[in-house]
Amino acid sequence: MALKSTIIKTHLSISDMDRHVYQDLSLTLAQHPSETEQRLMIRILAYVLQFQERLEFTKGLCADDEPEVWLKNYSDEIELWVELGLPEEKRVKKACNRANSVVLYTYGENNQPIWWQKNQQKLASYHNLSVISLPYEATAQLANMVSRAMTLTITIQDGEIWFSDEQTSVHIVPQQLK
Repeated sequence: MALKSTIIKTHLSISDMDRHVYQDLSLTLAQHPSETEQRLMIRILAYVLQFQERLEFTKGLCADDEPEVWLKNYSDEIELWVELGLPEEKRVKKACNRANSVVLYTYGENNQPIWWQKNQQKLASYHNLSVISLPYEATAQLANMVSRAMTLTITIQDGEIWFSDEQTSVHIVPQQLK
């Protein structure tokens, strides 16, 4: 019997002082059985960092031809493609060819620098690509916040992020690689 996705309900209070975005949102997400809690929280973080009207989660791990989050215009063209992890260059190329803008959030314990060194030259040619590295220690702490019903407060100022729930606050300083 196949495992089913876990339904996660979250309330987000977003204060992005860098972009002047202030929103209270209620979201329902499906956590794929193979998705870690860390990855789920990074998906939420990426959504918040890119938030704008019509931004939506996709099928994610269930669909090879979709990102984690995207923004489509009214003509069904992909305006923004948000990818997570350390993808192969072939997947990044596909995203850059399909979307006007691509943002890749990398994460992982010791393999981010190795992945970046291997792919940096190839990725430099994609002018619509941004690559942002998320520190492993901070994103690992996010996993401890996961519950089926979450209330999260995310504050962004001067490029730094404070991600909090009722008990915990995690400070994240992303690094812009490209």
